[in-house]
Amino acid sequence: MNGKLRVHGHCNGLKTTLLFALMWGVIMLIWWATGGGQRTLGIYILIGLGSTFASYWFSDKLAIASMHAQEVSEQEAPVLYKIVRELSAKAGKPMPRIYIAPTMSPNAFATGRNERHAAVCCTQGILQMLNEREIRGVLGHELMHVYNHDILTSAIASAMATVISYLGYSLMYFGGGNSRDDRNGSSSNGLGLLGVLLSTILAPIAASLIQMAISRTREYDADEDGSMLTEDPEALASALNKISNGAEAMPMQKTAGTQSVAAMMIANPFSAEGFSRLFSTHPATEDRIARLMQMSQEMKARGVQSGYLAGGYATSGYASADIRRQDGDVSGAGFGSGGYSGGGYSRDYSQNPVQGGYGR
Repeated sequence: MNGKLRVHGHCNGLKTTLLFALMWGVIMLIWWATGGGQRTLGIYILIGLGSTFASYWFSDKLAIASMHAQEVSEQEAPVLYKIVRELSAKAGKPMPRIYIAPTMSPNAFATGRNERHAAVCCTQGILQMLNEREIRGVLGHELMHVYNHDILTSAIASAMATVISYLGYSLMYFGGGNSRDDRNGSSSNGLGLLGVLLSTILAPIAASLIQMAISRTREYDADEDGSMLTEDPEALASALNKISNGAEAMPMQKTAGTQSVAAMMIANPFSAEGFSRLFSTHPATEDRIARLMQMSQEMKARGVQSGYLAGGYATSGYASADIRRQDGDVSGAGFGSGGYSGGGYSRDYSQNPVQGGYGR
């Protein structure tokens, strides 16, 4: 839509490519420093690719099952269908399947190996918390994850991190390579021992850091591209603020299933403070909001009318002041009262009645 915004997207794509190159460099460094043979490296690459391909191919089924989500019909969730149909048609892509997960922790995610095998899932909590405009911003973000093939990007990063971890474990239990040691004698033993130390301790950490950096880059891309699709970055900014505060008030229960899906969600469902932020799959919420608000100002300066307002959606329940709330207090920030009522959602998966438009 705009040259400057396209440059932003190009830079993020370049950053992702450089991070992949760095991760591949770590693999090659391990192999060289430990004197590993091509056969050993090849075996672990095949293992990493094989296991990751399986999870990638069945990503939609695995993620949906992990969240115990249920597919909903248009009669049950007409507003969700209206928004997803509008945005997917605007992008010229097939409409994904729509699911709702029975948890009151506010979040959403998209999954699927391509556009024709895609699914978007919202939790009951996010449907209660956000108004229609904010839901539209969230769904624009999630659809762009699918259209940008971020599931494939994440799968490749995961495969490479797996290869590095397997190499490290192999060296820990079976020792370093021997082919170069046999040729060069004891002079390479020190390098081999150093390589084993680096591979078993530092390399997996480095791989995880790079993998998380790739994930954070893709989140920025989805924020930007999703807001270009909806032409309403302020809606996503407001949604992220409410989701962040709401997730603190009602955190998602940590299980093997929810942890496996956490990286796909629009916001980290678990707390990430201090040092743990280095390993977070999501950028800091305040940074994402700041970028979105800057994007909104750039669009307004060009005279771009919000696609939301141009589309005739109702604006009740939305307050720009909510965007600036970062104190963790969800009272008055739309929580429990900001849920939109247009169209309703009739199915109730939990014993707790959902207040507002989505619930009985």
